[in-house]
Amino acid sequence: MTVLFGQLFTGISIGAVLLLIALGLALTFGQMNVINMAHGEFIMAGAYTTYVLQQSITGAGWSLVVALPVAFVVAGTMGALLELLLIRRLYARPLDTLLVTWGVSLMLQQLARDIFGSPNVQTRAPELLTGNVALPGGLTIANNRLFILALALAAVAALTLALRLTPLGRRIRAVVQNRDLAAVSGIATSRVDRTTFFVGSGLAGLAGVALTLLGPIGPTMGTNLIIDAFLVVVVGGIGQLKGSVIVAFALGVLQATGEYLTTLSVAKVIVFVAIVAFLQWRPQGLFTLRTRSLA
Repeated sequence: MTVLFGQLFTGISIGAVLLLIALGLALTFGQMNVINMAHGEFIMAGAYTTYVLQQSITGAGWSLVVALPVAFVVAGTMGALLELLLIRRLYARPLDTLLVTWGVSLMLQQLARDIFGSPNVQTRAPELLTGNVALPGGLTIANNRLFILALALAAVAALTLALRLTPLGRRIRAVVQNRDLAAVSGIATSRVDRTTFFVGSGLAGLAGVALTLLGPIGPTMGTNLIIDAFLVVVVGGIGQLKGSVIVAFALGVLQATGEYLTTLSVAKVIVFVAIVAFLQWRPQGLFTLRTRSLA
């Protein structure tokens, strides 16, 4: 039972990381049908924001607290500028958005190398998040993993409440269901798009802050994460937040189980094969988007 619960929590912690990196993408990809390959670089921006703040704020705990809102604003601003300067001209051409944002991601990676250098850098974790919590039965849970899980659940709860209860959330849902009808109803869809991109990119910045607790950060860290983020969003269903939540934790548990029974490489293969098999059976994803479109 100890091994079972240990692997279960390992899978949940992996799922929390997957959820954090995919949450913002689920919002932007779902609403605007934009294949944003630069999403990983917004995660990198959040991570480097934490690194920069630690150079001026001596306490690791305080720097982490400050980094969360600052990284959200930094990454969100980068996303809003990307939408304003490039993506707003490509909404009807999703494949072009893939190529353009891929080019932007390469530029941001090179910019990070020019500023911070090519080698990975390490941030300091607060002392509170460096230990473990001992549970009955000999089970231990890492504090940093618990923090990431709490951050992911808080982000999901905040985003869900915002989408359901705020005027902005209602406008976002209206644009998702039928952009043309929302426009003729008086909703400024371009402003909604820009705000949505700001929030989605800001969530990527939060993910970058969380990832600094798990290991070193570098210019190419976003490239290693973007595929996992897209897999979570596609399997969960385009524009379906609840699908992304369920799939992130399901894939995390599957990967943790595969790693325990085999190796890390084989576990990755198992997860990929399971995703391919699921999409062959249900290509629209776990949940489908309700729409008022007549097409």
